[in-house]
Amino acid sequence: MSKFFFNKLFRYLSIFLLFNLDISPARSSSALAAWSLNSNGVLELRTKSNSKLKAYFQKGGNTYGDRFWIDFPGELKNPRTIKGNGPIKEIRLGKPIKGKTRLVVEFSADSNLKPLNWRLEGIDQNRWRIKLFSLPRNSLKKIGEGLVTKSTNLNVNKKAIKTRSRNYGFMQLPDIERNKFSVVIDPGHGGPDPGAIGIGGLREAEVVLDVSKRVKNLLSEKGVYVRMTRNNEVDLDLSPRVLIANRIDADIFVSIHANASKGKRRDINGLETFYYSGWRGRLLAKKIQKQILKVSPGSPDRGVRQGRFFVIKNTKMPAVLVEIGFLTGKLDARRLEKSIHRKRIAYAITKGILEYLSKAG
Repeated sequence: MSKFFFNKLFRYLSIFLLFNLDISPARSSSALAAWSLNSNGVLELRTKSNSKLKAYFQKGGNTYGDRFWIDFPGELKNPRTIKGNGPIKEIRLGKPIKGKTRLVVEFSADSNLKPLNWRLEGIDQNRWRIKLFSLPRNSLKKIGEGLVTKSTNLNVNKKAIKTRSRNYGFMQLPDIERNKFSVVIDPGHGGPDPGAIGIGGLREAEVVLDVSKRVKNLLSEKGVYVRMTRNNEVDLDLSPRVLIANRIDADIFVSIHANASKGKRRDINGLETFYYSGWRGRLLAKKIQKQILKVSPGSPDRGVRQGRFFVIKNTKMPAVLVEIGFLTGKLDARRLEKSIHRKRIAYAITKGILEYLSKAG
């Protein structure tokens, strides 16, 4: 086959690299959980377990560059375009048809690609990898969203966890003296009181209970005695929550909530942490606020503020009330409905608590 004919074939026909994968039926949310295009030219993906994907390549034309894309089951809620660098012109995430998600990598005109050698490899039931090209050092700055590599046990590995998402990173949780501190974690609302109701019927009581249980587990693994004000969907008034903390003379009290805006405005998002009084309460609030912002890039910082909420006003120890996002906000709600983001938030709250206790001890 002549070089001329081969080039013509590339120009006018799409080369479809089908990796013997079929798309499963549409899901309510996208199967794509995280992705990263690394400086070594490797695209890594994390999806829902046992997702089925399809990958394609198409030669560029006069108005666009070469394109590689992957289709995922489930519909993306927030289509977006991310500016590239080096050999990458841009990356687009969209929904080509109802119930599907598409991640498109468009290359610059002078990219040296060899798509016939590409292979999409399944690393495990959640992770995928494909090497798009070999690059000289520093020719591409890493681009990505979310955590591609998940640690199954945050406390087994003594080395710092290097996984990064955009501009934040997870590091090893601080070590503190074991069996010294007691903490009360208070998941807001519960039972017949659902708290805020967000987009798609997202319930505050359920979201914060999930996050609180994760915080408890992480703290317990660090040797902290943790008491939950509630462990399931029960009706619990404010006074008993305070009484629990005061009776055991806890070192700190952390109440976890999610916000809602008046009129359920989708443009209002953000995180904030309240304390009632005292430098210790303010320090605890600052430590937690700093960490939850790291795992929620793009969500506004509503700050550390004084508040007169019953549960932090009437506890005898340093106490804070954490608002982990707006269930009525388009950005925050999209994140809080996902288990992976709740895990990040729990990790961040835990890290803030441990940093405080390490100073207080």
